Amino acid sequence: MSDAAPFDLVLTGDLVLSDHVVAGGYVAVRGGTVAAIGEGAPPPAKAIARHDGKLILPGLVDGHMHTGSAIGWPGIEGATMSAAAGGVTTVVDMPYDVPQPVTSAEIFREKVSHVERLAHVDMALYGTIKKTGGLEDIPAIAEAGASAFKVSTYEYDAHRFPRIDHPTMLAAFAEIAKTKLMVAVHNEDQELVVKLSEAAKAAGNTSPIWHCRTRPPITETMADLEIFEMALETGAHVHIAHSSLARGFELARIYRGQGAKTSGEACIQYLCMTEEDIIRLQGFGKCNPPFRSAAEVERMWEAMRVGIVAYVSTDHAPWPKPKKEYSGDIFAVGAGLTGMQSFAPLMYTLLAERGLSPTVMARLCSEQPARYHGLDPKKGGIRLGADADFCILERGDFVFDERSIQDREDARWSPYHGRAMKARVASTWLRGEEIWNGTEVKAKPGTGRFVPRQHRRSALDA
Repeated sequence: MSDAAPFDLVLTGDLVLSDHVVAGGYVAVRGGTVAAIGEGAPPPAKAIARHDGKLILPGLVDGHMHTGSAIGWPGIEGATMSAAAGGVTTVVDMPYDVPQPVTSAEIFREKVSHVERLAHVDMALYGTIKKTGGLEDIPAIAEAGASAFKVSTYEYDAHRFPRIDHPTMLAAFAEIAKTKLMVAVHNEDQELVVKLSEAAKAAGNTSPIWHCRTRPPITETMADLEIFEMALETGAHVHIAHSSLARGFELARIYRGQGAKTSGEACIQYLCMTEEDIIRLQGFGKCNPPFRSAAEVERMWEAMRVGIVAYVSTDHAPWPKPKKEYSGDIFAVGAGLTGMQSFAPLMYTLLAERGLSPTVMARLCSEQPARYHGLDPKKGGIRLGADADFCILERGDFVFDERSIQDREDARWSPYHGRAMKARVASTWLRGEEIWNGTEVKAKPGTGRFVPRQHRRSALDA
């Protein structure tokens, strides 16, 4: 096309919006943003990318992942390569990094500098607080561009991932409420989990299923009640970082009815994995909270159907393989799953298997996480003025192969290895540039940018 063409790029295909699909549609791009949306014959452009017969979704926004928990900030590079290959164009990274969690504006800005140098996709960032003290850092972390805060009711590491006691958490929520940012909480009751785990180990019960048995549903709901009571008291927007139980979303709805700002997300594994899967996968199926019963998976889908799930995330945690290998003691295995590169094909597959529209995916895996993290209207949708971020899905019969994961070698493992998929990611576009062509990541380290929170209004106020 000539340089006089009105658009830089036009993509053709079936556009998946949050409420309907535009068959035979097109999206036109100018200056890295969406400039026109339509159907029928595409307008002239300098370049055209034909994806006829394929689905064009907004680039996925993963509201919950860990790049730095295993190897520190260098992990940004590999995890965001995996994101690009998985149709995920924006990730929201947790603050529990090695060796130093993001507990001050200075550390936050240092992490941003690594994002700008290493990332293959765009990144928003969580901040957190110290185990004791440090509440005075909350306003500066918010000003530095944090999308949300994260705290925990369960302790993995006293420094990197601490349990925050009730008085400190209550005071922190009050301070975070002033910033109008969401605070997400890892929701497991410390005392119950510790006592149940100690009893299991003392009895020699260390096989994989005991990871589920020592973290029963009440360990989640006890924590949910604590944090939601604090939400009611302080006015903070308190969010369950990962509910494996439909009841978590029901509790959030009850508290919203009482005037609190409460919500929760579902990780994709809780929509398809059961306790039987940890027996099969052993250490490679260990995550917190754990897999639940098949009946609970059905209840989770009902929560999705009635619209009380805020969004769906992965909780991607690319631990080195040796940390996930089970050798007789499930309690010695690291908790966390890889899920970034499988996110888009798996979510599409789960919806297709239930006869549901891919619009659910556009809403819960793009639009809603962008809203909750204050990244809209820049991110999360195919809309005029938004970044031209797209996930192109080719429908068909495929099998997910962990060897294809785009990350360091010891992170190429997946609980979904060998699973039949109804789609694959044929192409990924970030700000109008193709960063994955179906076989290789075309983006270079530093292609991704830090995306600060765009506004301070709560998704629950919108």
